[in-house]
Amino acid sequence: MSATAEQEAAWHALVEALRRAVRPEWSVALEYDLIRLEKRIDAVVLTDRAILVLEFKAGDASPAALAQVEDYALDLRDFHAGSRDHPIVPVLVDGDAEAALPRQPPLLWDGVVPPMRTSHASLAAFVAWVQESVRAPAVPLDGGAWLAAPYRPVPTIIEAATMLYARNGVTEIAAARADVANLTRTTAAIDRAVAAARRDDARTVVFVTGIPGAGKTLCGLNTVFGPARQEGAAFLTGNAPLVTVLREALARDAIARRECGSAEARRRVRAALQNVHRFLEDNAADPSRHPPERLIVFDEAQRAWDEAKARAGTQRRPGRLTMSEPAHTLEIMARRPGWAVVVALIGHGQEINTGEAGLAEWGRVIAARGDWRAVAASRAIEAVDPVQRLADGVPVWLTIDPDLDLTVPIRSVREAAAAAWVDALLDGRIAEARTIGEAAGRVPFLLTRDLGAMRAALRMLARGERRAGLVRSSVAKRLRADGLGPEVSGDEVAEWFLNRWPDVRGSDALEVCATEYACQGLELDVVGLAWGNDFLPDGRGGWRARHFAGTKWQIASKDHAFIRNTYRVLLTRARYETVIYVPRGDAADATRPPAEFDAIAAVLTAAGAGALEAAAPGPVAPRQGGLL
Repeated sequence: MSATAEQEAAWHALVEALRRAVRPEWSVALEYDLIRLEKRIDAVVLTDRAILVLEFKAGDASPAALAQVEDYALDLRDFHAGSRDHPIVPVLVDGDAEAALPRQPPLLWDGVVPPMRTSHASLAAFVAWVQESVRAPAVPLDGGAWLAAPYRPVPTIIEAATMLYARNGVTEIAAARADVANLTRTTAAIDRAVAAARRDDARTVVFVTGIPGAGKTLCGLNTVFGPARQEGAAFLTGNAPLVTVLREALARDAIARRECGSAEARRRVRAALQNVHRFLEDNAADPSRHPPERLIVFDEAQRAWDEAKARAGTQRRPGRLTMSEPAHTLEIMARRPGWAVVVALIGHGQEINTGEAGLAEWGRVIAARGDWRAVAASRAIEAVDPVQRLADGVPVWLTIDPDLDLTVPIRSVREAAAAAWVDALLDGRIAEARTIGEAAGRVPFLLTRDLGAMRAALRMLARGERRAGLVRSSVAKRLRADGLGPEVSGDEVAEWFLNRWPDVRGSDALEVCATEYACQGLELDVVGLAWGNDFLPDGRGGWRARHFAGTKWQIASKDHAFIRNTYRVLLTRARYETVIYVPRGDAADATRPPAEFDAIAAVLTAAGAGALEAAAPGPVAPRQGGLL
């Protein structure tokens, strides 16, 4: 029997099962497209009381299959406007296998209930059981209104890059979270600036500013891979782990789609996603060389190296650069006659290393050269820190476009207040942080002093196919006493972000931590943050940072801002909940006194972080295997 005939037979069986189960007044959506997951739900049944998400399988009731249908339901809960405030029931319909009705309905029908299983023959009885078990709402679910309601997914960086690269532009992703208008406005503003540079045969730097998690990287990826992509455009970043993970994700996807072989897939993604330091060093070595790119996206451009750091280079490649990285970037891109564009993504509060030039160096170089112009939002000239100001005032070479500033966080799917809460916490505005949480109802930060409880909670919170992982500060050296010493590094980071349990290299094995260097620019659905005693309350309402050297802690006054920003990065990696683990310490260990950790926990509690043990995270999701 051909595959087409098999598929046709399966559809006949599916439709017949639905015909027996569905009442005439209900609505059914077949092959409902989930853009973020690049999957389609076999059927969504909309009764007057509940939303049933049905996935039909032939003889497959594995934990992975149950996790898949649960993930579909979670996607509707988070991104489909018509699904809010209605029970959502993920159901695996397992062919003609025998399946009894559940012995007991869930205690609560709020949101997405745990995945359930039935069969073709039992589907009608199962749907009737759901109808009897769910309390009739004051306002019945309207199937027509549900079908007309918007579905606005917020993809992860990995998902967005994969979709944009594979489809050569996905308008739904370019307009992700259409209810957050400034994301689409920023995308349009970048396109306008590129079009103006082409029209005027000009050289332009487009500065895109914004708060952490507001979609700067998504806008940059859309510029390179999206509908308005330019031939030879490239995404450049000094974030080596980001390059490693995205290259591997795109290559795996291209191979899975049989677009090309493994070697060719990896060659193509190397051209589209490049390490900015290598790009600059290779082009600087030959001043007569014209880069193939007319448009580049410079990720985290405020972290570009200053002249001293650039001259020092790396251990393997010192002395390749003779100017700051902003100076080399504009010199290289100006070699070709005609237009050129540098889209500079600026993430304030993300500086975690010495030798980072800041926004001021970009302004200095543009002013000194005279052959480049720039466009940016006013945030680029308003920073308190002069190193992070493009210029004092509005120079003649700068045009202000307010659409180039992203102010609404989209990484935190559930809580827009999360970024503001983190800012207040790390600035020592503890009472304000609590007020932010109370105004939002809650913030997605849970506190525990029990490492085992954190791991258990992460597995419960990472329902369906959502990904959990452990993170910690690279400076928090004494967390090794709690078994949190190992950290993911090098090429391991791709396995950590892409592989899934039972592959022990994957993040959801919850064995190895990622530091700020491995996870900056990337994200997880649920994060377990181990808070070390490298960043402590100072007793005056603020924080103090320190390094561990030899056998003792030492004050890190020069690096205070970097360590504070490390915790900003770690606290903003989760799309959903962050579970913060604060150790109890050891009175017999002078490097881990309990009083220090107690003080950290007290400040987090005062700021409004909820107690994990009181939060009741929810049902345990089945653990699944396989790769993304």
